Amino acid sequence: MTNEEIALKLTDHEHEIKSLKHRIDEQEEKGNALNELAISVKVLAVNMENMSKEQIKQGERLERLEREPADDQRYYKRTVVSCIITGVISAVVGGVMAFILQGGLS
Repeated sequence: MTNEEIALKLTDHEHEIKSLKHRIDEQEEKGNALNELAISVKVLAVNMENMSKEQIKQGERLERLEREPADDQRYYKRTVVSCIITGVISAVVGGVMAFILQGGLS
C-alpha cells in the first residue's frame, strides 16, 4: 500500500468514526428522552392513584352528607309520632281517670 492509499483509508475511517459518533450522540439523546418519558409516566401513574384514592374518600363523605338529612328526618318523624302517641295515651288515661274519679260506672 502506498502512502496515498493509507491516507485515503485513514480519511475514510475518520469519516466513518465521525458518523458513528454522531449516531451514538443521537442514540444517547433518544435514550435520555425515553428515560424522561418513562419517569413522567410513572409520576403520572402515582398521581392518578392518589387522585383515585381521594375521589373514593370524597365519595364516601358525599354519601354521608346525603344520608344525614334523611336520618335527621326519620329522627324527627319518630319524635313527632311518639309525642302524638304519648298525647293520645295521656288523654285516654286522663279521661279514664276522670271518669273513675267522678263515680264511674256506679
